[in-house]
Amino acid sequence: MRPVAAALLLALVVGISGCASDNSASSRLPTCVEGDVANGVILMAQSVPSATWVPCLRTNLPLGWSFVHLEARNGSSRFWLDSDRDGDKAIEVLFEKSCDTTGATEIPSDRAGLQRFERVRLTTPRYEGERYYVFDGGCITFVFHLIGDSRGEPLALATQSIGAISRADLIALVHDESDGRLSLDPAGDGNG
Repeated sequence: MRPVAAALLLALVVGISGCASDNSASSRLPTCVEGDVANGVILMAQSVPSATWVPCLRTNLPLGWSFVHLEARNGSSRFWLDSDRDGDKAIEVLFEKSCDTTGATEIPSDRAGLQRFERVRLTTPRYEGERYYVFDGGCITFVFHLIGDSRGEPLALATQSIGAISRADLIALVHDESDGRLSLDPAGDGNG
């Protein structure tokens, strides 16, 4: 079995059992770089089977930022980023079937196929709020609590590293890497 296929098999087994027990955590980066997808991304996809997009880290984190860990449950996943200037869990990335954007402002999206909303709750002495990316079957929310002197710059730098991979690409990747033996959505919900 090829190494990637073995990793996908492990991810699916862990993912299925993790979602079934409604509690799974990972300290590994949820990356999706150049066709290489980490187990945590597959686990997140399984936690929200309706979502057409899944969050992942597309690039290295900026200097001073670090990944904390990922938690996945039936219906949602989340991971956190720490900052040496803006504190522990300065940014939380929350992935759910839907989100409440009431009171948020829609702004032009920087990501094709995803609507973007922003809500700033506090500008001094901290910078706090939410950035939402809404799409068919899901929502990715960036919850930010920045305590450093800069305001938007740390959020922009950290969120540039966080992207999304399409569920269709994940379905194809799991199928191809397992030579058709595995499915991203083995429950047969129509996605794979």
